Amino acid sequence: MRIGTYASHSALQILKGAKDEGFKTVAFGRERVRPLYTKYFPVADEFLVGEYPERELLEKEVIVIPTGSFVAYLGIRRVESMKVPYYGNKAVLRWESDRQLERKWLQKASLKVPRVYEDPDDIDKPVIVKFHGAKGGKGYFLARDSGDFWRKAQKAGINSKDDLKDVQIQEYILGVPVYPHYFYSKLNGELELMSVDRRYETNVDGIGRISAKDQLELDFENSYVVVGNIPIVLRESLLMEVMKMGEKTVKAAEKIMGGLWGPFCLETMLTDEMEFVVFEISARIVAGTNPFINGSPYTWLRYNFPMSTGRRIAREIRQAIEEDRLEDVLT
Repeated sequence: MRIGTYASHSALQILKGAKDEGFKTVAFGRERVRPLYTKYFPVADEFLVGEYPERELLEKEVIVIPTGSFVAYLGIRRVESMKVPYYGNKAVLRWESDRQLERKWLQKASLKVPRVYEDPDDIDKPVIVKFHGAKGGKGYFLARDSGDFWRKAQKAGINSKDDLKDVQIQEYILGVPVYPHYFYSKLNGELELMSVDRRYETNVDGIGRISAKDQLELDFENSYVVVGNIPIVLRESLLMEVMKMGEKTVKAAEKIMGGLWGPFCLETMLTDEMEFVVFEISARIVAGTNPFINGSPYTWLRYNFPMSTGRRIAREIRQAIEEDRLEDVLT
């Protein structure tokens, strides 16, 4: 068996981790990025050109590790119908990509979530407007009231309430963005905290370096496209709540879509009352794990050697092969 992934997002980490666990590796994607994975960072033993070269992947007995880029480029329907072995539960894709289903999942897990406005005319406090799917924050915008919403919505192609099916209007929670990265081992029935990050976004983080007076004069529009990730080490007193949130998420997934295993991330805001408000879930590896290719403080506490999320995936697959339980972790 080989481990492969789409050449983007967190592929460097995934392939490096697979090699560390003794697997041959395959990257696939656009020809122009081949040198990144075979020359500059030689983590891919083979590089296949194409967004999803199914026949070659099947011939080489590749297990595909999904990433946000892979799902975004192929689309959920195509991923659901792919014949190549896929690590994880495909059933979670629709739940994480549709914000209404995602909210039901988080509520089923009894997690605190922000208020959602069904009617833009009801907006009575600052909101953030988000689009469905894994798009790295592209297109998100803030609005302070209903009038401000409709002015900005028109620029985003939303001209009437009939155009709202692909967006969610969330209460804007003031606090610190905190993104815990988990790994749930289906084989061992154990939840692990792998690392924690926050996003660095353009141009909202750049605007923060400009005085309020100049911001008003220049009339900037916020945007939330993710350009990088910053490691966080949380106060130790917060870690028990972080683990409880992860456990509740896994248990809810078992009830509503047959389980969640492998890596996932809860996207939260931590308020000044030390309360986590969960506004999103990513049910796969996230790019926020990339600063931790050599491990994090949390993985060092558990493993005493470098353990990235990418390597943890490969280790789970290796255990499944050794125990003849591959069918338990692949779909």
